[in-house]
Amino acid sequence: MTVVKSQEYNTVIMMDDSFPFVTFLKELMHQRMLLPSQLAKEVGISHSTVSRWLQGKELPSTKSCRRLAEYSGVPLQKILSVSGHVPEIVESPADNWPEFREYTKKKYPDMLDDDLITLIERLIDQRRGRIHEGKDS
Repeated sequence: MTVVKSQEYNTVIMMDDSFPFVTFLKELMHQRMLLPSQLAKEVGISHSTVSRWLQGKELPSTKSCRRLAEYSGVPLQKILSVSGHVPEIVESPADNWPEFREYTKKKYPDMLDDDLITLIERLIDQRRGRIHEGKDS
């Protein structure tokens, strides 16, 4: 466990080696095949800053998070979340969404008949690649 003093809020933060931001940085460097010094240069921060991040000794500022988001293509919200600036946003899995037929029956009970709903479902399945050459897969 590492004790870190956040410069922005002048507070002490306890981090262990599984801190998500460290994992994010290591994955980014691995994907781009970068050394810490190369990442620092490309993002526009000092090598010592990247080193402290990788050791879990310091958190990135929100400005650094923005630079990392622009560089990596990862949404800023995600980087702010893994760095501990904002709480993680949990998305509900698609499996919890109602089926299209259920949704249309509730939203448009008297407007859409079964034939039209079936047609729309087939178009959705085609878009998703579930139906090929007119045959169900």
